[in-house]
Amino acid sequence: MTLSNRIGVALVICAPSGTGKTTLVRRLVEEFPGFAYSISCTTRSPRPNEQNGVDYEFISREEFLQRSERGFFAEWAEVHGNFYGTPLEATRATLAAGRDLLFDIDVQGAAQLKKNLPGAYFVFVLPPSRQELERRLSGRGTESPESLAKRLRAACGEMAEAGWFDAWVINDDLDAAFADLKVAYIAATLSPRCRPKLVPLLIEQWSSEQ
Repeated sequence: MTLSNRIGVALVICAPSGTGKTTLVRRLVEEFPGFAYSISCTTRSPRPNEQNGVDYEFISREEFLQRSERGFFAEWAEVHGNFYGTPLEATRATLAAGRDLLFDIDVQGAAQLKKNLPGAYFVFVLPPSRQELERRLSGRGTESPESLAKRLRAACGEMAEAGWFDAWVINDDLDAAFADLKVAYIAATLSPRCRPKLVPLLIEQWSSEQ
């Protein structure tokens, strides 16, 4: 390992629906285009123009469940009747090669990554208030009173898990929230866990020069 080498950062971003996470993630990728993307496995059928091994690895439900039992996935979930999962070893290999990975997932998926990727960095994006979150969700024009109430209850449950995250970003003002998210990401890349051999290497070089 040279002084410039480092292990990649697994940046995990979670937020309740309506908080503005998608916009923040999009801006982060635009400013830092070096993020790598892992190819997830799924049991759903390919959509037009999707290629196996490029967009997803399309596998059977039986194969997915067998892989899950073997601990193949860093995280996985069932969404609308289909399974989706992130391969663990491929993720570790990408990080070992010094590439950063971005995970835009829910709290349950983040909890799995917390267990399987102990060096990951977790950011929770918070709404400034319940009233503001309700206003944003209502502003979509797609929520019935029942679904709006369901999303607000879900948001409360998700925020109850925010205590074990590494950083909180309050999305009151989008530009300010994005600035905070950038700081969190950059700080993660400077963490000692990204360069575990750096100080011993410096000490070794220092000693050899005496």
